[in-house]
Amino acid sequence: MLPLDQVQLNFNPTTLFILNCILGLVIFGIALDMKVADFRRVTRFPRAVIIGLTSQFVIFPALTFLLVLLLKPQPSLALGMMLVAACPGGNISNFITHYSRGNTALSVTMSAISTMAAVVMTPVNFNLWASLYPEASGLLRTFSLNPVDMLVTVLMLLGIPMVLGMSVAARYPGFAERMRDPMKKFSLVVFIVFILGALAANWQHFLHYIGGVILIVIVHNSLALFTGYSLARLAGVGEYERRAVAIEVGIQNSGLGLILIFNFFDGLGGMAIIAAAWGIWHLIAGLSLATFWRRRLIPREQLA
Repeated sequence: MLPLDQVQLNFNPTTLFILNCILGLVIFGIALDMKVADFRRVTRFPRAVIIGLTSQFVIFPALTFLLVLLLKPQPSLALGMMLVAACPGGNISNFITHYSRGNTALSVTMSAISTMAAVVMTPVNFNLWASLYPEASGLLRTFSLNPVDMLVTVLMLLGIPMVLGMSVAARYPGFAERMRDPMKKFSLVVFIVFILGALAANWQHFLHYIGGVILIVIVHNSLALFTGYSLARLAGVGEYERRAVAIEVGIQNSGLGLILIFNFFDGLGGMAIIAAAWGIWHLIAGLSLATFWRRRLIPREQLA
């Protein structure tokens, strides 16, 4: 087998485009179960948004750097961890929050804001923390994100599907009611198939390298989920919002991370393996946690 940094994963933009189209359809299905009042509630309690974004772009990247110092992985793996931590929340977080019975409107709001903020915060965070890790100095590259591309991403994956879904629910409530359960089941099946497909496409690479990477990814992802949930709890945020914040911080946009790795780091194997493993594991961890939470009902007074 090749050394880790010479590995090329089976990843292409077409696959990501298809996945994004599916995610848009999933967001449409989620929106059938939402109302404008859900977003008004978010504006009345902005503390959860502030806590979520602070966890996403300040606390978690800093804790990732400390984790790197503790674990001392090889430089390319360390850079992969820092890049993933610098990425915004992934759009799949909206589905997982909805499935966990968390505050979906809060999740959508944080996803939209963090995706736009990533134009500045992702390059700044990555370059800041990576520059403080001298072992990776020979691999470090600078990069920037196109604000127009990020705006288009927000509109296509969140804005348009959300508006369409909520409009259909308001105008055709009977149709929306009939479609809610089928759309939830469809979404769950799609993500399970995606997990299996991603594993199959890179099976040999994962089989050979996953043993040295998976523990790092599990610890790193657990740290993200714990950071979001615990900070929200310390700030006095209710359980309904805590679930959204935890999932938003724990479900990173590893697809964006892979695109940056291929565009700016020539697909550096260690970085790519970390981002790809994150893309698989955070789906497994997120869905498992959401299933656990789904069975634990939130007190009615916290939903008001």
